[in-house]
Amino acid sequence: MQSLLQILLLILDLARFVILAHIIMSWLINFQVLNLRQPLVRQLWDGLNRLLAPIYDRVRAFLPSTGALDLAPLLVLLAIIALRIVLINNAQAFL
Repeated sequence: MQSLLQILLLILDLARFVILAHIIMSWLINFQVLNLRQPLVRQLWDGLNRLLAPIYDRVRAFLPSTGALDLAPLLVLLAIIALRIVLINNAQAFL
């Protein structure tokens, strides 16, 4: 059962990495460090958006409108970190 815990933690770490990559890439695009006219950048951006849009859309449905500030990635990231903490603190249940 400990391997199940390790697999869950691996999935959460991967999700956290993908969300952080999406956040950093959005900053780089907005500050014009990355250009969406480059094919590789466009493909990565589209892939990340398609992967994360269903998750973000569900969170955005509960959030009030904040204009240009999107808090959905932050809340999803916090939820992943909280879930990871809960799993680690209850690791004895997996033994």
